[in-house]
Amino acid sequence: MKHPPISALTVMLAAAILAAATLAARGRAQEPPQSPQTVAITIRHSRFAPARFTFRRGVTVRFVITNTDPIDHEFILGDESVQRRHETGTEPVHDRVPGEVSVPAGTQAETTYTFSRSGALLIGCHASGHYAYGMRGWVRIVN
Repeated sequence: MKHPPISALTVMLAAAILAAATLAARGRAQEPPQSPQTVAITIRHSRFAPARFTFRRGVTVRFVITNTDPIDHEFILGDESVQRRHETGTEPVHDRVPGEVSVPAGTQAETTYTFSRSGALLIGCHASGHYAYGMRGWVRIVN
């Protein structure tokens, strides 16, 4: 079976497509990591404001939490098992785990969290009785 001759134009077009794909791949590999997105949250009257968020999977968020109340609070981001553990736990201070931070009265604290999976997470304060009172929120993570 004879094959039709390959024209010079076809060869040049194929080479151009291959070169463009290679440059695009290199460009993605060399892109610097994105800076965290910053979200401000205010605690007032034992409530988070805002209390509902939607982020894309893979994004890193820096939460800056300002406690305007005269009592201490905490910001705990995690699934239901994390919230249950903190509700029954005895950790007096949070500052080492991403998404968990203590926020003393009249202060500001921050924590950074990378949303690696789609789904939903909860935000809660587990100071005595606060979670049961309704001091909670949620985060939806989309693709």
